[in-house]
Amino acid sequence: MTIRPLLLRCLPAVACLLFLSAAAPAFAGDRGSDHRARGCARQFELAQRMDMESFRDYDAETFRAVHDERAITIFASGARRVGIDAIMTALASHFANREAQWTWTEVYRVVDGCNAAFILYETVYEIPRIGFRQHAYTGVTYSHDGHRWLAIADQGTPLP
Repeated sequence: MTIRPLLLRCLPAVACLLFLSAAAPAFAGDRGSDHRARGCARQFELAQRMDMESFRDYDAETFRAVHDERAITIFASGARRVGIDAIMTALASHFANREAQWTWTEVYRVVDGCNAAFILYETVYEIPRIGFRQHAYTGVTYSHDGHRWLAIADQGTPLP
């Protein structure tokens, strides 16, 4: 058998394979976006944990890194700070004194693919030396910038 008849017999199969490989992304559209959404959800899990743990562990550098420059914080006291620099200034004593105890329990979570996410925590912030204890709901909103999740809004609501 010469090569030409072999090519003629294989040509339909090759054409079919080329078509299917070119069309595969269109057929897998939902699976591709599902895969990306799962990846963003995993990435979000890490980002929100870094946010909470960096505050607990007095890691100001990491805390700053997981916040958008335009972030806003509304403390349970009602005080409001806009911009990560203002937020870090307001939290300076927390990071410097390293005596507060921060605990949280997740109450509610919504992750919208690779767009936005929200978590509501029940939190306790205590400074035993001075008898300070604040029990609150803390809601944190995150945005995905195309590469990573960043906290953009944080609001505390006091609880009894």
